[in-house]
Amino acid sequence: MPAIADRSSSPFKAMLTAKSCELAGSGGCCPPQKRRLRSDTAAAAKESPVSTPMKLKSPRRRLDSSPSSPANRVKKDPSGKTLKKCWNPRDVEQIRAVKEAVHVSTAPSTVVCREDEQKRVLDFCKACVQQEKAGSLYVCGCPGTGKSLSMELVKQQVIDWAKMQEGLQPPEVLAMNCTSLANTSVIFSKILGMHQPKKKSIGSASPLQHLQNLYSSKQAQSSSKMMLIIADELDYLITRDRAVLHDLFMLTTFPFSRCILIGIANSIDLADRFLPRLQSLNCKPMVVTFRAYSKDQILSILQERLLVLPYIVFHQQALELCARKVAAASGDMRKALSVCRSAVEILEAELRESASNTGLTSAEGDFVSPQTALAHEVFPSQENNTVRIDHMALALSKTFRSPIVDTIQSLPQHQQIILCSAVKYFRGGKKDTTVGELNKSYIDICKSALIPPVGILEFSSMCRVLNDQGLFKLGQSRDDKFKRVTLKVDEADISFALQGVRLFRNCLQ
Repeated sequence: MPAIADRSSSPFKAMLTAKSCELAGSGGCCPPQKRRLRSDTAAAAKESPVSTPMKLKSPRRRLDSSPSSPANRVKKDPSGKTLKKCWNPRDVEQIRAVKEAVHVSTAPSTVVCREDEQKRVLDFCKACVQQEKAGSLYVCGCPGTGKSLSMELVKQQVIDWAKMQEGLQPPEVLAMNCTSLANTSVIFSKILGMHQPKKKSIGSASPLQHLQNLYSSKQAQSSSKMMLIIADELDYLITRDRAVLHDLFMLTTFPFSRCILIGIANSIDLADRFLPRLQSLNCKPMVVTFRAYSKDQILSILQERLLVLPYIVFHQQALELCARKVAAASGDMRKALSVCRSAVEILEAELRESASNTGLTSAEGDFVSPQTALAHEVFPSQENNTVRIDHMALALSKTFRSPIVDTIQSLPQHQQIILCSAVKYFRGGKKDTTVGELNKSYIDICKSALIPPVGILEFSSMCRVLNDQGLFKLGQSRDDKFKRVTLKVDEADISFALQGVRLFRNCLQ
């Protein structure tokens, strides 16, 4: 009996090749007619007369060369475009790039979902520069709605536009964050310094008086450019007598003023509450409101930011969950970016723990075959190393979870309805109301949900319970109906705690 040769050795291959050639030449043990009857004529014409044995590959080579392996699989969308590959979170450079892409301080190349607001502000600035006419504009909206980012973009667009116009000079730009001012009145010194950079104020006149005198003389109109002033965090300038804020906006009302003032703050009714005199002088600033981002807008912004990465980091369902939860709670884009960054860190921690467990198992002496080790190395990095919906849910829970949320979710249904009615009632801009008025809002919600409401005495008792738990603040009155009610918790916490119940979700939308 001949010795058994190794399949991968060259003598074994040579022997098989020679044997197959011998069989092809002599016909072997089968008659030629029988071979022809067994084979298809067309297939026989295409096939090679020499049969060679299949070359066996190592497990690693077989996995890498397989067209269906994760490393070589080409993913395409329905339109035929090649999709991005999955990323490797163990790569330090890749993880740094991902965290940078979703960081709050990273300014995106384009500001999406705010085109209408930007156009209104840009048209206002263009008209002021073109007509050489002063004007004031107030930009307001909830935190994290793209106000400051949009104004930075508009500022550059105004300068570029003015350079392209014949006979127009680009405006001087003074952009500042009012929280960085040592004193609220320093803002007038900064404006005066833009007009007179080398001159020092002489005499006892204040910078504000110098500006008022400058904008009252015709010399200012002929000797200086238009000035675009962007004051962020404008509500920092609110003083007890409101003088600084009022005098700042009044600079745009002087006959020869060169100021285009854009104030940015979160308060929607700041101009109505703190600048009533401007309204009486018919000088009320134009108001542009940035609404809270919707679910679709947050999703679009996240996808736009992730376009800079050449690999897939988040499952689509995870991004949709983040957008939906943040939009329901606050619509704050900064919060959505923070949640995404937290989800990436949760994935990092999970992979570190998995690696340490694998190392511990190996140290204990368990046998791991090369195929198993290779599968653990390749498949998770391609399929499971993206940020999944469970990572995002945990990040959302860490971001929005608070003892207040747990307290609200543990309340009886009717007390939750009272909180929901309070949130809905105070969205109109009111800060407090009476127990009697709140009871009417509560009854309306109960009727819409076909839930029998409780009586006024039990309603008052539940309001006292909410007061004891720190969710309400009840005033003093002999009659319970006339006690003043104020919310002591953030509306976003109530919305987040109750959004899992359809009744409250529909009510709070």
